[in-house]
Amino acid sequence: MSLAVVRSRAPAAGRAPEVTVEVHLANGLPSFSIVGLPDLEVRESRERVRAALQNCNFDFPVRRITVNLAPADLPKESGRFDLPIALGILAASGQIPAESLLHREFAGELSLTGALRPMRGAFAMACGTARSGVAHGGASSGISGELAASEPAAHSAPQLYLPAASAAEAALVPGVDVYGAADLPSLCAHLADAPDGRLYPVAAPDPAAGASAAVPDMGDVIGQRGARRALEVAAAGGHHVLLVGPPGAGKSMLAARLPGLLPPMTDDEALSSAALLSASRAGFTPSQWRRRPFRAPHHSSSAAALVGGRNPPQPGEITLAHLGVLFLDELPEFDRDVLETLREPLEAGRITISRAALQADFPAACQLIAAMNPCPCGWRGDPQGRCRCTPEIAARYLRKLSGPLLDRIDIQLEIPALAPAELSARSTTTGEPSAAIAVRVNRARERQLSRQGKTNRELGGREVDEVCRPDAAGEMLLREAGERFGWSARAYYRVLKVARTIADLAGTPMPSAAQIGEAIQYRRAFGSL
Repeated sequence: MSLAVVRSRAPAAGRAPEVTVEVHLANGLPSFSIVGLPDLEVRESRERVRAALQNCNFDFPVRRITVNLAPADLPKESGRFDLPIALGILAASGQIPAESLLHREFAGELSLTGALRPMRGAFAMACGTARSGVAHGGASSGISGELAASEPAAHSAPQLYLPAASAAEAALVPGVDVYGAADLPSLCAHLADAPDGRLYPVAAPDPAAGASAAVPDMGDVIGQRGARRALEVAAAGGHHVLLVGPPGAGKSMLAARLPGLLPPMTDDEALSSAALLSASRAGFTPSQWRRRPFRAPHHSSSAAALVGGRNPPQPGEITLAHLGVLFLDELPEFDRDVLETLREPLEAGRITISRAALQADFPAACQLIAAMNPCPCGWRGDPQGRCRCTPEIAARYLRKLSGPLLDRIDIQLEIPALAPAELSARSTTTGEPSAAIAVRVNRARERQLSRQGKTNRELGGREVDEVCRPDAAGEMLLREAGERFGWSARAYYRVLKVARTIADLAGTPMPSAAQIGEAIQYRRAFGSL
């Protein structure tokens, strides 16, 4: 047989669309061609595959070899196609049984010795394999009929073959049997049913066993009762937060503890987050399973790094923080144009990157927490008079943040510097741990999901009117505050959403005047600067 078909998958915007690798051997002058929109990495696989087959004592056909990666309009990148191309050549030349490739998917980069190197996107590929149900389908070429007829029965679950170092993360995906192979000869022995070459499905690892560090605990924070309360409200309703305070006040410390307050991930959320991380250059490890992402890009990051870009489109930090936390420290130090790109995804929870020939839609339902100093030196308003910034310098610093961007941040809180007395009392006072706060947060989230099926931050205009309407005293207080501070309609509704979250934490049916007052206080940081 001079034609073989192998199934694989391509990395594409956090997904893994199916790719059919067709290998044809023909008479003529020896050549090796790869078609189907391959990039440079894929084209270079010709030399890796040739050397790997020869060094593993396989015969490399001295014929005209054509490899087609279908569909032809899908860009193919990375070295993951080395393994399916090598298996296709071996099957087409009769060195392994062609029917052994049915109902199975393969991916992996080959070294020149035939060893299989780790690959990124293994988890995303397993998700695609589980969804496709390839175990109940057949090959997609003219040889499918005769090969399928020789197969006695379909497997009970799709089978995915990966490098041994990448199989553990893929094994976390339910509904797919993942096999790990160390090198090409051992995999070929398994496919040929050699008695001593049998491979077995990889067991899903215990994520807790590989965890390198625990989530930072809120009990480590000294003082800052107001900030701790604000983060509890933010975690309960999914609200965005801006912390404003002098150096050393604990802004970064507080931000790092927000993931520990968030509710546990559901199965669907864990799969979605892990697939995005796996397909990105950030990578995914089993220790990250069911852990909320916490991304903290440097303030020199570009717009493409923050929200996504390149060609083909790649996800940015706001997508890698999906269902977790995006922390932007030193917010005014980011380029203003970069910050403006956050406005739409913060509102919609998604971002669409369009290029001339391709458009990618990425999820971006993350929770933003930002931190900044009140002025360039950081000491504006300090009682000891350490600030040396003129009013013009301070105003120019704050103008780096546009009104529309600030409008989308629900909680804007001023963080005071800690007094020496609070620091000296560290050994005798301990704050409430994250676990105790998380219980209240989870209870409030459950109320929101049972009432409206989403967090309070995600409520639309009509839903806010129906769900967040306060009592008479609260409505009067909110109207007076809106007129006094000149809030926009968006700011007005965001105060209502925060008040609704405070009411959910308290278990009350509607926001009261006291809860409206607390929500108003969370939008007054810039009024004191």
